[in-house]
Amino acid sequence: MSKKVTKSGVSRRKFVAGTAAGAAALATSNLGFPHIARAADPVKIGLIHPATGFLAYPGGQLRYGCQMAINDINKAGGIKSLGGAMIEAMLGDSQTKPQIGAAEVEKMNEAGVHAITGCYQSAVGLAATAAAAKYGIPFSIDVGVSDKLVTRGLTNVFRMADGYGRIAKDAAANLGAINKAAGSPAKTVVIVHEESEFGSGTARLMNKLLGEQGLTVAETIKHANPTRNFDNVALRIKAMKADIVMPINYPGEYVLLARTLRQQKVDFLASYSVLGGGFNFKFVNDLPEVAENMIDVNHWYDPRSAAGQALRKRVEADGKFFTFEVYLAYNSIRFLADGFERAGSTDHAKVNAALAASTIDPLFMPYGPTKMVNGQNVGSRAVAIQAQKGDVQVISPAEIASAKPVFPRPKA
Repeated sequence: MSKKVTKSGVSRRKFVAGTAAGAAALATSNLGFPHIARAADPVKIGLIHPATGFLAYPGGQLRYGCQMAINDINKAGGIKSLGGAMIEAMLGDSQTKPQIGAAEVEKMNEAGVHAITGCYQSAVGLAATAAAAKYGIPFSIDVGVSDKLVTRGLTNVFRMADGYGRIAKDAAANLGAINKAAGSPAKTVVIVHEESEFGSGTARLMNKLLGEQGLTVAETIKHANPTRNFDNVALRIKAMKADIVMPINYPGEYVLLARTLRQQKVDFLASYSVLGGGFNFKFVNDLPEVAENMIDVNHWYDPRSAAGQALRKRVEADGKFFTFEVYLAYNSIRFLADGFERAGSTDHAKVNAALAASTIDPLFMPYGPTKMVNGQNVGSRAVAIQAQKGDVQVISPAEIASAKPVFPRPKA
């Protein structure tokens, strides 16, 4: 387990010692309330993300978002119902492997973790949450779209953001609507997806749903993680002359596929991804000509939100891109902290009960108050976004849209 170092350069060991000393002082001055000493013990939240491996970039963004939230909560006084207890991060690296994600849970449990957030990959999340369930450890999914995460009856697992079931329905309906508004020029779709639970599960759903919109899936192409060359895939797409290319993959493969399609001059009406891991401000900044007019249906912040704009400025001031991983992780920590606050305890059962009843304001997300049903926030929603003129615009739903969709894409 990595040694936690605060911004002031104080090690976790010294920080905890300092916290304990403060607790002892409180106990001395409040002899009639000995519980205060125990309350000042740190609240330990485990962060399990792919810190190494082919998903190290989004894993790093998630960790950054979590630690930003922890710092903000601690600066605001910590968990007040626990005597101002500070939150302490316990860092775990899944290395993109489900079995290692589960092993990190076991290590954290032995170290006295009070809650966990993670894991970016649905496959890792499934293994890690099952391990946490053995001990009843509260587990908040920051990123992980498989609905299996919240449909197994595990009362310790919660997810603030939407899952692939409803996102796929919204994606298909939105594509059908913009295609119809343009005179229905698109007839066929080719789906290119990564091989794990995230990509395969989403692709299965899209295969069923696109037909309801009058669209035919010409082919579904699965690829490995990682994949370093999409030349053959691009040639297959070029030969079938599909109208819509639908990527469903992680960041590296998402960007590489988009770049390869452009390099090989593959002609299609639109790139319309579902949960495209690489569609973000970094992609648009790094490869503006490739990204231009690409559409994605994904988690996204509300551009009208003052809190969202303020958080974006802070992230960019740190030299980072405001990707969905950052703000979903930030909200995941807020969600857990609110559970501890309302429970007034670190007891797993009490915290899980508090989280199940959560109505926390998602602040900068484009939806209303949290409402947990069997661990899923049914108040959340994904949105459709498009790269336009070097920026990212929300094109659906209409009530928060910042621009109209460009569809079909203009001929090069």
